[in-house]
Amino acid sequence: MWLPMQPCDARVLTINGGSSSIKFALFDAGDALRRSLEGAIERIGQSNATLRSKGLNPADNVSRSVAAPDHTAAANALMDWIEEIAGRYALAAVGHRVVHGGPNYSKPQQISATVIEDLRRVSPFDPEHLPEEILLMEQLHRRFPGVPQVACFDTEFHHDLPRMARLLPIPRRYEAKGVRRYGFHGLSYAFLMMELTRLDGAEAAQGRVVLAHLGNGASLAAVREGKSLDTSMSFTPAAGVPMGTRSGDLDPGLVWYLARTEQMDARRFDELVSSQSGLLGISETTSDMGKLLDHEASDVRAAEAVGLFCYQVKKWIGAFAAALGGIDTLIFAGGIGENAPIVRARICDGLDFLGIELNQKRNAENAQVISQDSGRVKVRVIHTDEELMIAKSVAAVLHLGSTQES
Repeated sequence: MWLPMQPCDARVLTINGGSSSIKFALFDAGDALRRSLEGAIERIGQSNATLRSKGLNPADNVSRSVAAPDHTAAANALMDWIEEIAGRYALAAVGHRVVHGGPNYSKPQQISATVIEDLRRVSPFDPEHLPEEILLMEQLHRRFPGVPQVACFDTEFHHDLPRMARLLPIPRRYEAKGVRRYGFHGLSYAFLMMELTRLDGAEAAQGRVVLAHLGNGASLAAVREGKSLDTSMSFTPAAGVPMGTRSGDLDPGLVWYLARTEQMDARRFDELVSSQSGLLGISETTSDMGKLLDHEASDVRAAEAVGLFCYQVKKWIGAFAAALGGIDTLIFAGGIGENAPIVRARICDGLDFLGIELNQKRNAENAQVISQDSGRVKVRVIHTDEELMIAKSVAAVLHLGSTQES
């Protein structure tokens, strides 16, 4: 059983469940949200699934194989690991990244039976993520019934999109059912704006900002006066730019074409555009940008996958420059945005008319600022931290000490 909570060792556990992994971290629950450890269960559904963790305490450094043929087994492996470290930490609360809250949930909520039932009802909004996220909540409650849990919604940052950005051009009756542009990666975007304020001041954060969260899932957001004005993802996270396995925007007529020519039903079409498309679909080999870059010189499919990704991201930056009336700051984040200088360079190539001019040396070094000093637009690379934003939300909802990180 979990130890009684002690002021000196109480922790907030954050959980970020994805389609093939569960990321987690522990933060002090006292006056400062310091990270004690972080880790993940990776390759869920594969025979080589692993649990890894790294922390300030050497005993927390773990890397081992786990049986995780599905999310239920992966969640059980996570529960077992939490009980293993119970001798070193007390659990004050758990915070979950919840991708979609539907029309009724955007602000962080303490999880209750009512909240879970509400989320279950809106699972059709995001069948790729919500069922697994609900599963994690329920399993944690069964294993640790006295520990409060908080849901932190990835749609919050975009909740108040202007109406013209929010509306979808389909019959108006669907809006009453919650069909609208929601936008995602909100926890990441909230962190990036917080960091921009810390690094460059409130004036920069109030300016015209384009945020590019580029990873296996990828999206962009246009921000002015600290508020989201538009974003590339839409009703679901499948929209926008091509991603690791997601198609991004497509001609809706493709649905009817594939239904006629391949007898493809809605479920198969969803699998096609969510799990078999994007970088994986174009390259026919991998969704990993690093591997595609390694092989683009010898494999035209890899080269085209990289080229399409860069081209589409560039187009969205241009579109958001139009929506904002210009750009003052461009921020790259996410696994690709933070670690792939050649991708950033190709995206920004030709955008000098917007005032975007990269310093190639800084870019190659993954410096914090990668633009020329003479450029009108400051281009930054910021390591995003969704887990910290989850911990801050948990602390605020449950009034656990300070919500500031030391």
